[in-house]
Amino acid sequence: MQDFSELLRSSFSLSGLSRDLAEGISAISKPLALKSKAVLFEAGDPGNGCYAILDGSMKVSVLSVDGSEQLLAVLGAGSLVGELALLDGNPRSATVTALKPTQLAFIPKNAFYSFADNHPSLYQHMLNIVSGRLRNSNDALAARSFLPLNGRVAQTLLQLSETFGKPIDDERVLIHYKISQSEIANMAGGARENVSRVLNTWKRDGVVSRLSGYYSLDRPEVLRAVAAI
Repeated sequence: MQDFSELLRSSFSLSGLSRDLAEGISAISKPLALKSKAVLFEAGDPGNGCYAILDGSMKVSVLSVDGSEQLLAVLGAGSLVGELALLDGNPRSATVTALKPTQLAFIPKNAFYSFADNHPSLYQHMLNIVSGRLRNSNDALAARSFLPLNGRVAQTLLQLSETFGKPIDDERVLIHYKISQSEIANMAGGARENVSRVLNTWKRDGVVSRLSGYYSLDRPEVLRAVAAI
């Protein structure tokens, strides 16, 4: 793996920052390694900082009163986790768990504020990240309210492609993360059997395919049309 500092500076979560600011964040960050299925933090835990995912993947979920899990997002390298704790001081709003061995950079809250107070543009960078996350949450909420199941499944696949997508050619995009139909159903808010029927229809129509266990979006423009509200 690359040097920790260089890996953090090249992370998507720091893209758009000057090299000096990226190096400053790297200097106050601490490396952290998690094993598969290890919990990073749980909903209700105090927010003592945020984390940049350098390698691996993590799921963000909440539990209902009956103990069932709602999968909110799957995040990969370059994503920031727990960033709201830097801004509102409230407890964690969700539980974050490693899906496989994951390398992170922990940015302590106090150290971040000390650095950001001397570099105010960093606050704008964080607000851009938070606003992007909020827009995704709003899109998901609107989808649950207005889209039929196939639209919600399309939106889920498109969101996964934003995080894990690797272009195969000019049009096709491979979701380089092996997600199960049950996980897609959980994120889309539908029964697995119904989601399976949607995916099988798209496979027959050449909209999606499976390559070595990964989903390939062969006609993403169709999915974007289906996901439009």
